[in-house]
Order: sequence, then structure tokens, then C-alpha cells
Amino acid sequence: MTPLLNFPAELLLKAQDIRILFLDVDGVLTDGGLHFTAEGETSKRFNTLDGHGLKLLQKAGITPAVVTGRDSPALRVRLQALGVHHARFGTEDKQPAAEEILTELGLTWDHAAAMGDDWPDLPMMERARFACAPVNAHPEVSGRAHYVTRAAGGHGAVREVCDVLLVASGRYAGLLKPYLR
Repeated sequence: MTPLLNFPAELLLKAQDIRILFLDVDGVLTDGGLHFTAEGETSKRFNTLDGHGLKLLQKAGITPAVVTGRDSPALRVRLQALGVHHARFGTEDKQPAAEEILTELGLTWDHAAAMGDDWPDLPMMERARFACAPVNAHPEVSGRAHYVTRAAGGHGAVREVCDVLLVASGRYAGLLKPYLR
């Protein structure tokens, strides 16, 4: 059984030894749209490919973590369903929030990947060993990323990054095998 995905060797070397993936939410895990009800509540649309990718990361021993400038019940429900236990909500200063999580887990930025789409994500991305952005990210962000996805935020971009990390970790083929005959 040979996996169909193939990534450049330089990219996989950059993504090796990653043990945590920091994610922004709006524009990364979602398409960035904010839908408000008459009562002022927001709803969000999440992609199931991204969700399965995050579950696979956890099976491979890579921790998904969320650091976001917003907070919403919909986001908390989705993260709970995915088993994402490390999250910081309502923070515009994302670097210190990410550093708290790194300290909790006994990790450093050398073990970290970060994915963002706009300026508030840059401090995390610039410190992380492996920085990623969805194709629809702001140019200042995508221009600083080691990997820019083909999919847009909220449309499988996170899954692409998960796949890169899984291949780089050597766990991709083993995780895929049970799904094939």
C-alpha cells in the first residue's frame, strides 16, 4: 500500500518533530464568515475533513491547540467534539497564550507548527518551527508561511496541514491502512 500524497522532501524536513499545531479559528478552521442571529449570537461552519485531520493528529501524538481572538458556544462545542483540550479564547495577543500552552505541555517553539490567516497570527507563526496559511490568507501572512495550502480556510486547509504533519511524522501510511482493503 502506497499513499497517494507526496510532499517535497524539504517541506517534510521542516515539518519533522512537530508535536503541537496551533490554529486560529476564523479564516482557518472556518471560512472567516460571521453569521449573526437576531439575538446577536454567532454561528460557524466547520469542515469535516479538518475535524478528521485533527483526530488523526491526536492518534499520531501531535496535539492540536486553538488560540483565537473570539469565543463562541459553537466553537466550544466543536472543539469538545474533536477532543481539542488546549484552547485560549478571546485573545488578540496570541503569542503569550500559545506560550502558556507550550509550558503546560513541556514543549518549545521548535516543536510547534502554527496556522493563521491574518496579522494577529503572525507572532505565533514567526516563532513556530513550521508556519502554515490557507490560500486565502492575507498576503503578509501567506508570504511568511513555509506552507500555503491549496484549499481555503474552512474548506479543508487544516486537513492539508494535518496530512503534511502526518507524513513528516511517518505515521500517515499506518493511519491510512485500516481504511483500505
